Formats: sequence, C-alpha cells, structure tokens
Amino acid sequence: MKTVTFFLRLTWSKNPLIVPNEEQLSDLLTPLFPFSSSLLQINFRCKPSFRESGSRNIREPIVVRHHWVHRRRQEGKCKQCGKGFQQKFAFHSKEIVAISCSWCKQAYHNKVSCFMLQQIEEACPIGAHAALIVPPTWIIRVKRHQSSMKSSKKKKRTSFKRKSSKKGAEEGRLWKPFIIRPIPSPLMKPLVVFVNPKSGGNQGTKILQSFMWYLNPRQVFDLSQGGPTEGLELYRKVHNLRILACGGDGTVGWILSSLDELGLNPQPPVSVLPLGTGNDLARTLNWGGGYTDEPLSKILSHVEDGTVVQLDRWNLQVEPNQNTGAEPDEQQTDKLPLDVFNNYFSLGFDAHVTLEFHESREANPEKFNSRFRNKMFYAGTAFSDFLMGSSKDLSKHIKVVCDGTDLTSKVQDLKLQCLVFLNIPRYCAGTTPWGNPGDHHDFEPQRHDDGYIEVIGFTMTSLATLQVGGHGERLNQCREVTLTTTKPLPVQVDGEPCRLAPSVIHISLRNQANMVQKTKRRTSLPHMNDQQPVPERLRIRVSRISMTDYEALHYDKDKLRQSFYWLQVISLLFTSPIPLGLIVVPGDSDLETCREHIQRLQEVRPRRGRTRLIKQSVFRGVNADHFPSNSYNYTTSNS
Repeated sequence: MKTVTFFLRLTWSKNPLIVPNEEQLSDLLTPLFPFSSSLLQINFRCKPSFRESGSRNIREPIVVRHHWVHRRRQEGKCKQCGKGFQQKFAFHSKEIVAISCSWCKQAYHNKVSCFMLQQIEEACPIGAHAALIVPPTWIIRVKRHQSSMKSSKKKKRTSFKRKSSKKGAEEGRLWKPFIIRPIPSPLMKPLVVFVNPKSGGNQGTKILQSFMWYLNPRQVFDLSQGGPTEGLELYRKVHNLRILACGGDGTVGWILSSLDELGLNPQPPVSVLPLGTGNDLARTLNWGGGYTDEPLSKILSHVEDGTVVQLDRWNLQVEPNQNTGAEPDEQQTDKLPLDVFNNYFSLGFDAHVTLEFHESREANPEKFNSRFRNKMFYAGTAFSDFLMGSSKDLSKHIKVVCDGTDLTSKVQDLKLQCLVFLNIPRYCAGTTPWGNPGDHHDFEPQRHDDGYIEVIGFTMTSLATLQVGGHGERLNQCREVTLTTTKPLPVQVDGEPCRLAPSVIHISLRNQANMVQKTKRRTSLPHMNDQQPVPERLRIRVSRISMTDYEALHYDKDKLRQSFYWLQVISLLFTSPIPLGLIVVPGDSDLETCREHIQRLQEVRPRRGRTRLIKQSVFRGVNADHFPSNSYNYTTSNS
C-alpha cells in the first residue's frame, strides 16, 4: 500500500495529466487491488455528452458514470474526510488539490486515502440538478449513411448519377448529427439553455461557459451560432421540457417566435435570466431587472421550482393608409420591425427618443460602448425633444378605436404626446404606468394572461412622474384595437423603433405562451439566502457586550458571536451580570417594540456596578421590518 501511495503521489505531483502506463500499473496494483486496471480510465478526457449509435451501444445498460477531473481550485469540503481543500498561491499554482466529478460535483482530496479506486466505476447520481440535466445516454450520435450501392459498382452510370446526387443532397440537408431518445419520468424537467453572448456586455460569454459546467454541454446553445431553431428542433420530442433564455426581452421574443414557427405542442415553458438593462418581461415574471452574479446553481433551482403561467401575445397587422396626401419620405417604412409583441407597442415621444438613439448608434457605433454613455444620450435626447415639442401634435394625426369605442376625442382633449398599448405591468425599465386602479370601477388590475390589453396615454408631465411612482392616463382595456395614422410617426415594438408611414394598424390577440414565473419561496432544497417564513412569536435571548468589542467586531458577526461566548464563560467565573434574559415578541415586531421589551427586562433585573444599558441594539440578520426566527439581540454597554 505504501508503494502504491508513493507511486501515485510521485506521478501526480510531477504532472497531474501523466497517467502511468499499463505495465507499471499492473505490476504495482494487480496483486493488491482488483480494480487496478480501472485507474487507466481516469485519463481526464472531455466530458461525455452523448453516446455512439450502434446495436452494441443500444444493448448496453444505460448508466451514467462519474466523470472525474482534476481541480486546482475547489470550494467546499472533501466528501470522504470532510476537510476543506487548501491551496496556496491559487493564481499560479499547478498543484492539483482535488478530484471532482463534472456531473454530480462531488469532490475528493487528491490522495489515495480519500479517493478510492472503487469509485471509478460507480454510477453517478448527476447531482442536485439531476431533474434538469439531460443525461449523455439520451443523446445519440448518428453516423452519416452512404448512398453507394456495392452491388452496382461495376455497372455504368449515366443519368442515374444525377438522380443519386440529388438524392444525396436532400439526405445531406435532412441528416442530423444527433438525435434524442429520452426516457420519460414525471420527476424530470429537462432544460435547454439559450444564451445571447451579445447581451449584457461580456456576461453572456461567461454564463455560457458556466452552464456547460453545470449541465450537459449539448443542452446549452449559443444564439449567435444560428439562433434557437436547431436546439428546439433537437429537443422537440422531449417530455416536460423547459427553456431558459439568457438575454434581454428581445431574446425571449426571438425564442417565442421560433416556438410558433416550429409548432411545438405542448409548448415548453420559457424562463428568463435577464442580461443587460430594461428587462421588463423578466421583472414581471419575478426574475429581476438584470443578472447580478447570483450563483447559477441557485438560478437553476428557481427554474426547476418555477410556476408555469400564461403570457398573452399580440398580432400587429399593418395596412397603408391611402386616404392621406402625405408626401413619401425616404426615412419612413411601411413595415414594422416585428409583427408580434409581448411587452408593448407605442408611438409618440418615447418612440421618437428610442429611434434617435437607434439611428445615432448605427451611424457611430464607437460612441455607444458603455451603459453610462447610452443613458446620458437618452437623457439628452429626451430633454432636447421636450424643448422642441417634437410630439406635441400627436393627437391630431391619430385615430384610436378600442373594441368599437372611438377614443380619438378623449386623446385630443388630453393633448397626449405618447400612446402605449401595454401587455405587461412593467414598462421603461421597471415603471408601472397602469398603476393600481383602486376604487376606479371602470378598470381592473392589470394581468398578462387575461386576453386584454391596456391603452395608456401620456403627457410630458405624466412621463416625468413615471420614475417616482406615477402613472399615465388610463384610457381603455380591450381585446382589439384599430389605430389609424395620417402622417409618418415614430413607433416602437418591444423596443425596436422605426418611422412608420401613414398606416392602419390592427392589434389582436395572437396566442398565449407558457412562461416560468419565479416563485418567491422555494418548494425544494432551500438556500441560505432565501426568505424564511416569519413565526407568530419569537424568543430572543438578550445579552450585553462591551462597546469596545462591538466597535471592533461589528463588521464580523461570527467573531462578535465568539466574543459573546467567552464573555458568557467569564460571567460564570466572575459572576458578571452579562446575560440579561429572554424576551418574547410577535414575529413581525419592529426594532422599537423589541427595545421596549429590553428596557423592561433591564428595569426588572437589578443592575450591578456602573453598567449602563445603551438603547441602540445590534441584531444578527435583522432589518427594520421584522426578525428571522433565529435572531439574537446583542445590546451594547459601556463598562
């Protein structure tokens, strides 16, 4: 055993990628271990993402085995000994500290005492995200069939060559390198990830690589390499499929349109990892306004536990308005950039600002290389348009009919400069222009799955108050809209602007898409950062520490807790009155209520010496609203 340990340590320490040859291993290990030949399998090949086709491979038992890789940096603890992985100078050290499975993420020390040879052939449980990961045994690589006929090689070929070449070209177009043979299970929710690397600066590229580590690389797709159609076509027959769109709202719309074209039934629900800015659809579905380096493992858990909801999608049909004498303009177009919208369709002031930004960025892309510059340009353009009054005559050039009701006179009376047809509650990077109707009985609270679209008008004043909680002028909630324009106007569809020629625009419900809404409280494995339910009553232990200790250790609660422990030990030895007692308060109590209970506790308990209680309290893991169930109160004192 010592010889084996010495040999393995010597070999791995010199070069972790060098594996002893078969003769050396057989001489050393065969007398000692029956699994000695299996060590050769740890040659650290690429992660197996598929299996080969063929009768032999099909008959083999479908088992996913561990895929062991060397790790120079490893978080967590060894599964065998329970100790952490110590690495020195991790930035330039070539020392291998751990052997980890790329599927289940189990990790062991790079020692014979921790990593057993028997584990090489063990079946892998896939890990915490087993329900989302597509096993490599499902994906089969198909060999290209050759259309040559051996029996007719010697025969002369004339016109048959052309026929066979055409047939071969058709087969080449229809040939697919991989096919999916899933094994249905009610517990499985296979996930397909689409990443837009152009969204969010460099975030997309980093996320793409990370998802390939957490999942099967063949279930992660780069949208810059051909779009989502190839991935959706590959997984179209997988039961209970879910989709994760990593990008902006435009990326989500791209995937939803591809699902419509393919006609998948049932349509897989789409979850969102928002990249970049805006992301109003992601905000509506509780995914947030942007990615803030949250652990991807936690995001995958939210995708698995998310609730499937419906999202209305609306058609835009445009016809030229022949009843106007407007002169043709080179900058105008008779087609919209999109014929379907998920978020909103608008015209007027906001579309004019977006159009100017879009045209300036296309003319000088080098000037729009940062978010700060983009926001400054938006602000400057909005201010200049406000001074020039570019959209003050909007109400004179449009006619609005909602479910047969003509709203044109109301639009003109209010002198609206912007008109928005809103499908979701969020607009313009998180604002809520519809607001809460409250006691206004003519309107209902907004929903994204009720088959109704909200029509909202804005003046310059109401647009300015959006960022501070204001709302627009509620005009109607309807199922169909007919909008007629009599001159070229700036419009935008889900953030894509254009200058539309005089047109008649029909808005109607297209269909409903399945989306994944992030649940606020998880139903499976909880994370430490998740909100825990607040109990009815809290029992809080109150103790006193010195002001010196608090000022020195308030930034580190663990050290503060350790200091409190030693103070308790000292109190037992020297009978110092440090522990004060227990208070019982309602679970939703604020800090002021707790301070009152602590003050009463101090009045009841006799004071010794010159100890004085300070009213300010320091709580571990609390805020001004409520306390978690495991809170402790450390009141400070001058001693």
